[in-house]
Amino acid sequence: MIDRLKLGRVLQRSERKLKRGDGQTVAAFWFLRLLYLPLLAGLLLLMIVAGCRSDSEAKRVRPRQLRDVPARRLAYRFEADVEPPKGSNEDTVSKLAPIQDDFNTRRKDDALLRTVPSPDGQRALALYGTADEPSETFRIDLYTADGKFLRNLTPPDLAASFPEAVVWSSDGNVIAFIGRKSLRPQPSPIPPEEAPVVPGVSPVPSATIAPAFAPVALFNTEQIYVCNRDGFDLRPLTTREGLIYFYVAWAPDNHALVALACREGEWDAREREFKLPAGRPRLISLDGGERLLDDALAEAPPAWSPDSSKVATAFDTDVGIYDAAGKSPTQARIPLRDLLIKASLDYEARNAAGKKKPENGNSKPEAPSAPPAGRVPVSFNPIVRVEWPSADKLYVQTAYVRMFPNEPVNNFPRWHLVVLSPQAALLGK
Repeated sequence: MIDRLKLGRVLQRSERKLKRGDGQTVAAFWFLRLLYLPLLAGLLLLMIVAGCRSDSEAKRVRPRQLRDVPARRLAYRFEADVEPPKGSNEDTVSKLAPIQDDFNTRRKDDALLRTVPSPDGQRALALYGTADEPSETFRIDLYTADGKFLRNLTPPDLAASFPEAVVWSSDGNVIAFIGRKSLRPQPSPIPPEEAPVVPGVSPVPSATIAPAFAPVALFNTEQIYVCNRDGFDLRPLTTREGLIYFYVAWAPDNHALVALACREGEWDAREREFKLPAGRPRLISLDGGERLLDDALAEAPPAWSPDSSKVATAFDTDVGIYDAAGKSPTQARIPLRDLLIKASLDYEARNAAGKKKPENGNSKPEAPSAPPAGRVPVSFNPIVRVEWPSADKLYVQTAYVRMFPNEPVNNFPRWHLVVLSPQAALLGK
């Protein structure tokens, strides 16, 4: 390649000779000038192309975190019948012994249902029923973890519902629960006895007691309420009369909550069929803002991704994943029906092979015959639960669940794994 610096010096000498009128020099000057300009343009073009190529290559090899990948750009791999995620079988109906002792000694007329410890383990919420409280509702008190009563958290005219939806934020600063206007009969005010009028003596005013709770809005259907860690500043976070909110969960970073809600008629229809409640998933910010994630009814309670960037739930045999932040959130549906049917066929074949006794002295049972084409296996059931313990692992549980009054039924509970990853197309952008 011609050195650009040397070529420039040659042009300068030719230009000086050109001024002296050398004809050959004039011809050489214009020949070199015409050669220099395309050469310079070619060098610039090569530099631009090289820069673009290196930038593109850097993007192709740059690792991407799943929180940066939109929901619709996720790829997945399905693994059937895996071990349950760690902590999935924890007993949620727990009672701290010191608080139970306080109910056993001082509060024998109240029935302790469960306790919900704060994240730091210093405090706990006591959920309990009273003799005059309907069986489907309860009240909440605030205790220290060592059993010292602090204060009533719910006012007398506010009844809490759904014990599993009483949750602390991960930093322990906010408490969320679901409540509605109390259905228990309220006593009528008793008029005070009239004091005798004594001439010349002013009547003595009767003593009054200041209310223990600040006024709070009440609703005829279940809404989400929040208060601070001391039980004060109680307020409704949702105010949509006619909707029943029955599930709520904090984002790991506490920036929002995810909830399920449905209309009263939808609740009653599923109750008549002894099915689990189903609701539309929605995001709720701490200022009361609400974003509907899907218009379909989800039976599986939503789960947050560990980084708080996404939410997952399930609709029958489809998994829905939603972006929880950003100006242009997206969603994705992962259809698992065919994979779950195949997994159930394999599951039942394995069980049948294990139960079949060997014949004619064979050490191994014969392989079971293939099931009839188009048959839906008995063990094939909808997704009733999702867990998201790590960014790339989303667990789903399938089961047959019916909430019969005398004895609920829960058959064929099986866990499966959906392994998430960025789509390959993203790496080239």
